[in-house]
This record gives sequence, C-alpha cells and structure tokens, in this order.
Amino acid sequence: MISKNGVNGGNGHLRPRVLVPEKLSPDGLVLLRKSLEVDEKKGLSAEDILALIPDYDALIVRSETKVTASLLQAGQKLKVVARAGVGVDNVDVEAATKLGIIVVNSPSGNIGAAAEHTIALLLAVARNIADACSSLKDGKWERSRLVGVEVKGKTLGIIGLGKVGITVARFAKGLGMTVEALDPYCSPAIAQSANVNLVSSLPELLSVSDFLTIHTPLIASTKGMIGKNELLAMKRGARILNVARGGMIDEAALLEALNSGHIAGAGMDVFTSEPPQPGSSAANLIAHPKVVATPHLGASTVEAQENVSIDVCEQVLSILHGDLPRSAVNAPLILPEEYKTLQPFVRLVEKMGSLYTQHYATPHLSHATAAGQPDTRTTFDLIYEGSLATLTNTKPLFAALIKGLTTPISAGMNVNIVNAELIARDRGLVINEQHSRSPSDHPYSSLVTLRARPSTPSRASSRRRPAAPASADNNNNNNNDAMAAARDPLLPREQAISGYVSASQIYISRLDRFATAFVPEGNLLICHNYDSPGKIGAVGGILGKEGVNINYMSVAPVSQAGEGGEESATAGSNEALMILGVDREVGKAVVGKLVAEEGILEVSALAL
Repeated sequence: MISKNGVNGGNGHLRPRVLVPEKLSPDGLVLLRKSLEVDEKKGLSAEDILALIPDYDALIVRSETKVTASLLQAGQKLKVVARAGVGVDNVDVEAATKLGIIVVNSPSGNIGAAAEHTIALLLAVARNIADACSSLKDGKWERSRLVGVEVKGKTLGIIGLGKVGITVARFAKGLGMTVEALDPYCSPAIAQSANVNLVSSLPELLSVSDFLTIHTPLIASTKGMIGKNELLAMKRGARILNVARGGMIDEAALLEALNSGHIAGAGMDVFTSEPPQPGSSAANLIAHPKVVATPHLGASTVEAQENVSIDVCEQVLSILHGDLPRSAVNAPLILPEEYKTLQPFVRLVEKMGSLYTQHYATPHLSHATAAGQPDTRTTFDLIYEGSLATLTNTKPLFAALIKGLTTPISAGMNVNIVNAELIARDRGLVINEQHSRSPSDHPYSSLVTLRARPSTPSRASSRRRPAAPASADNNNNNNNDAMAAARDPLLPREQAISGYVSASQIYISRLDRFATAFVPEGNLLICHNYDSPGKIGAVGGILGKEGVNINYMSVAPVSQAGEGGEESATAGSNEALMILGVDREVGKAVVGKLVAEEGILEVSALAL
C-alpha cells in the first residue's frame, strides 16, 4: 500500500517497485511509471531474479519467467504477480495464494486477435491460399487445380460460444454465413443477440456444418472430442478449424479424413504437442497440402500485446493502491473475519458446481444411446440449511458456485468475489439463494443443496437476494416435485447435489435420488446401473484390464427419504450409482466398454 507520505511500507523507496524481466509493450509501462518505480531488466537468469525479488512489490511476466514457490517465498514484499496473457501455467498459483500474493492475468486482451485469426484460417482454407502461394512461388500457374469455395451462404458450426466464439460468430455473420453453435451454458438471449442458432447436441452441429471451429478449454470431456466418428458424421467436403487448444481433435483421425477426401481442408493453429515432433501426426498434418498451419499465433498481434500490457499494468496499479483487481486468478473469495467459518464450504460449493457441469451438463455415454445428451439448465437453487443458513454474507459461496459451474467449460476464465455476478450475467446463469431455517433431521450441522431447475427463459438478474426462510411447506413442495418426477418419466429428471463438511473435509451426500458419501476430488467415474449382483465385479474387471487402478469405491442406493424426512418415490429403486475414485483419466474408449456392459445405464468421467 502507498502511505500518505508516499513511502511504501518503510522499504526505503518513495514509490513501490515493479520488476519486469521480459519484453512488455510500453503502453502499459507508461501507466505504471506515473506512480511506481519500474525496472525493466531483460535477460535475467532464474538466479538473478531470485536475488533481486526481495526488493520488489510487484512482478510482471509473460511466459518465459518461471514464478516458482521458492521465488515467491523470496519475494517478501511481493503483493502481486501479473501474467501478461491468459495462461498462468508458469506461475505457482497455489504457493502465491498461501503467501497472500494476488495473481492476475489478462483473459480478454486477445479475444479479437484469436477471433480474427480464426476467420483468417477459415478464408485461407476455403480459397486454398497457402497451397496457391506455394505453387506460385514454385513458378507454377495452377488456376484450375486451386478452385476454392465461397463462405457466403455456408454454415459455420461453433463449439463453445464464449467471448472468442461469439466474436467469431459476429465476424462470420458479416461474411454472410449461417452460424450454428453448441454451448451448454450459453444463454439463448445472448446467442439470439448475435443471430446464432443454438443446437442441443454435437451430432446435430456436425451434420449441418460446412465449416467447424472449436473454442473451448481442453479438459477431460473435450480431449479428443472430434475423433474418427465425429469427422465421418460431418458433411463430405466440410472443413475444420482449431485456434483454441491442441488435443481436442484427434490428429491421426483428421489426417485420415483429409487423405480420404471426406474432409476438404483444415486450419490449425494449435497442436497436441508444440512444437510437433518430427514424424508425429501433428507434423504430418502440417505438411499436408490441404492444411493451413500456423505456430500458435492466435494472440500474436501488436494490438493484443498492447491490450494485455495495459490490462495487467492497470491491475497492478490498482492492487498497489489498495483496490481489487478485475481478473484475479486467486483473489480471496472470503473476507478475513469470515474465513474460518466459510472456507471449507467455499471449497465444497465450488466442487459441487464443477461436479454438476461435468456430470449433468457435459455429453456422456449411456446404454440406450451412443451419445447421451445433457439436459442443460441455467437456473439453480442454492439452499443453505443448519448453522450456515444464519449467515448474512453468502456472496463467497455464490462466487464459488459460479466458479465451479463455469471453470470446466471456460478457458482462461478466472472467477472471484469481484466478477462472479458479471460472469453469471454474461453466461445467463440465475442463482436463487435460499436460507432454510426449518427443523431438519439430517445429522449435519450445515447442509448445502444445489438443485437445477428445468430450462426456462433467461432472467434479467443473475443473483437473487437470499430468500425468506424456507418453510416446512416449501420443503414439502420440493419433495413432492421430486416424487412426481420419479413417477412420471416424461417430467424433467431431477438434478440435485447435496454436500456437507466434517472436520474440514468436504463430502457429497446426495446425487439425484441417490444417497452417498464421497470426497469430490481427483479423477472420478460415476456409473448409473441396475442394482443387481455382478455389476461391481464387471466394472472392476474392465478397469483392471485397461490398467486403471481403483483408489476407492462408494455404492449409492436410492434414498429412502427425501429432504425433510419425507418418504421418497420408489420408482427406480432397483437402480444405484457406483462412484469410483481412479488413479488416472479414463478415456472415451474405456467409458464405452463400461456402457456396453449389460445393466450399466450411464457412465460419466470427471476430473475434480
């Protein structure tokens, strides 16, 4: 903090000091130099930075400098580490959090650059630009061989309608394209504002797309999401683009589809490994004449670098003046005086949100169909019971829920107590917080329940004020709704998760109609199956053959009592859940083998 006499905390300098060991656009540094002492020292070794850091209040880096736990520990005066870009892979965020050092980045500074690069690749692939340029430089004149296609009137399919995706959509509309998109959390109103039609499933999107572009983060559910079957489901002659993350497209399958002519071209800016190894599928893709390839240039523009420089420098200035940042990766969600009470529940609610997104809102395999589609919902009830219901400040829990719901599907999005409401509004999420002080017979001092309502039109407000204390009648109504849904298969399926804290450890106690008790951490498999002999052995056998070790397993039967102790419906009482903690990520092929087993209804793989 800057004191009234201008001296920074007694460190002997009139102004706080900022170390910048990498090249940064001068636009942002000009802002800092007005009130801070800025030292640009390029070419420093890790040892040099370690020796210098004790004298600095802020550190601004790009991707080369490794901000390790030892470096952070040595920075005894550090208040903020700023990453001039989106990713913070080179910063030990956990160590920074423990030391009370705020880590900020610039998640929106390169949106325009990434969207423009996508359109550049789209047009280059459509008109054979790279091949034509190479041919002409070789002294050839091959006009008839290099006939392309127009994009006007064609359909662009977008997977992920976040900030980059929606910008690409608007550019494409300007080119006269029809735009279809798949995004489980995009508000219909937001899509409609950009004249984008939302589809409900990946197969539906693939079947109508002349061009397909991906704008999602690389997580367990998106890794390899476009494989051989998905490519074959596309129109013959379709084209595919990726300016997001490598690993979401099966590069070997894409190479095969290009060689067969089923896919007419590809624009690739990212690859599974960068730089690609010689002889790899990625390297062979780059060499393919129907591929326009660039070396991860999506954010590499002068303007994007200026934007991120100004963004992070403004945040550094704000933090050193005692204000809150816009894009903190690890800003505390809890005020100091509330930390002891709320901290474990913040972790619990965040995990519940992530569990919801990965289990309910992400496509997973079912026994009935090869592509079980999610029943996407955007309106949630967050219900606090017990001592937690007496708290007046639950905004940290609200923010934790938004973080949990959005992080698995939103690359570069960092949710904190400052921006949670804005993000909820942008994503069309409505959270109704309810404080239930009605007597309850559950054994926990506090219980949190997340219930997703069936899809309804978007609401104007993203966060409702805490509702009046729930009455016993309200609880009975909730139970009646659950019982009715169980009896009538045409009614929307219940989507509810409950959890509690015991001795600072978080547990999930309910998933749908099933009573359970497991710790929501690590790699999990959730198998919905008929409750009959042999199912546990069958699942264990398949995983064992695939080299997947089971760390623990919890069998969840249908609960015999609903919330408030009411007798629950008996429909589906011959079903159960198996929750398995495993030692590694389980791929789609293994999940497919599990679903093929008789009596296994659905399987979802999660990473918490």
